[in-house]
This record gives sequence, structure tokens and C-alpha cells, in this order.
Amino acid sequence: MANPIFRQKLESGKFFVIPGIQDMITAVIANKVGFDLVYGTGYWLTASAWGLPDAGIATYTEMKNRMETLVRTSNAAVIADGDTGYGGLLNVHHTVKGYEAAGVTAIQLEDQEFPKKCGHTPFRRVIPVEDMVEKIKVAIAARESEDFLVIARTDARQSEGLDSVMRRLEAYDKAGAHVLFPEALESEEEMAKACSAFDKPLMANMANGGSTPIPLASVLEEIGYGFAIYPSLTSLVACTAIEKSLRDLKDHGIGEPEGIFNFKEFCSLIGFDEVWDFEKQWAPAPAPVK
Repeated sequence: MANPIFRQKLESGKFFVIPGIQDMITAVIANKVGFDLVYGTGYWLTASAWGLPDAGIATYTEMKNRMETLVRTSNAAVIADGDTGYGGLLNVHHTVKGYEAAGVTAIQLEDQEFPKKCGHTPFRRVIPVEDMVEKIKVAIAARESEDFLVIARTDARQSEGLDSVMRRLEAYDKAGAHVLFPEALESEEEMAKACSAFDKPLMANMANGGSTPIPLASVLEEIGYGFAIYPSLTSLVACTAIEKSLRDLKDHGIGEPEGIFNFKEFCSLIGFDEVWDFEKQWAPAPAPVK
């Protein structure tokens, strides 16, 4: 069942931020920090699970299973990247049904051709606006709960220009999308133009290293966004820390670097306390040493 927290936060009108989650280690750290919403990022969940690029290679079944695992692991409600819906209208219907049954709270669908590509990489192609409108309508009709929301994304900025982005957002708004998502805008001026044109909430994608500038969250709020996702933040920070620790190990033999996360605390975060409690109750006591 979809968690109503996302709908409720949007209705409050107060800006909020959502971290991207690339694996279950990140999910339990996000639990510790305390977020009520997280974003299941297609790019980074694909990279972490299979070492593959976000280019439409991972299947619906693989990604649905990853989202289901994230829902189980996270204390927060999950917004899930649903790519293009993995095909045509029947695929979109099946994807929405599957993601909602997996416990996801909202699905993001994009207007790229299938197979798709990451929204901040080249050679993206978009489908006709009429086709995406039908996908949005199918997605909304497929929902079991009104708490399960549909985010409509357009990738038209680089191939068709900002005017096309605005026309597409208008069409997706009329089709009933709950959140509008103009991907890869190139300036704060473009962001402000998009936000000022619609009454529905707009989502900002703060993709480190991508096409869109990354101002402070307070600036995004002033521009008029409803909320922002940070899909690559934890992944790229982790890459930096991993590379440094491996270089220190290779070059200097350092296996216990300063600032390393506490192992006992992580054991607790990942669920070993429950395992140990179970063993105390049910496991036979070890035989005495003779």
C-alpha cells in the first residue's frame, strides 16, 4: 500500500529534499539520519547491482525487485524511477501495478524512446507528446490507491528546446500527472520559467556533474520547486571515499583510516541486534569446552 506521506507533503506546499539511494547500505544510513522520503534512482541502483549503465539494459523485473528490496529496507516512503514504463501502454500498466504492489509510493515515468538513457547523457530521443499523454493516463488508471502518485518527466530540453519542454509539461499536466519533472534544465532562469507556469508541484533533479546547476535548497524553494531529489550525491561521495581508502591501502598499507564508520554501529543498523536476540532465545547454548 502506498504511503500517503508524499501526497501530504506536496499538499502542505512546503519545499523538501529527497536523497537518492543506490544500495541498501545507503538505505540504512538514510534511516539513521532520518528521512521520510527517499528516491530509488534507476542510474545508481543499476550501477550498484549489475555494474551497468542506465541505458535501458536493466529489465522491469530486475528493477521492480530492487525497488521492493529498498521498500523493505528503508524506513522512508520510496519514490521509484520507472524509466519509460519499460515499453508500450500495456507495459506501463503492468509496471505501475507491480511497483505499487511492491510498496512504492510514487513512480516517475519519462517521455524517452525505449530503451532510454540517463537524463544527463547524450543521444536521448523523446517520443511524440501524444504517446506520453496516453502513458500518463494509463498509469493513473492503473493505480489501486490515490496515495500512489505519478511523476511525469520530459527529456526534451536538449533535443527540442525549452519551448518544447513547456508544451510537453502543459500536456502532461492536463493528462493528470501529479508532479511535473522537466529534466536537465540548463539555468536557474529556465527553472523559474517552468515553475511559474504551472500550479502543480515541479520536481528538481540535482544530479551532480549533470546539465543542471545545483543551487542551495533554499534557492530552489525561492524559484518555486515543490521538492528536489539528489540521486547521485551519496553515490559519488561514496566513490570518493572508496577510491581514497583503496589508494591509502595500496600505497601506504593503511587499513584503519581516520573517520571510518563504526563496525558495531553498522551491525546494529543492518539488523544484527535482532539476529542476536533471536539466537539468545532459540539457539542452543554451546557445549562446554572439555
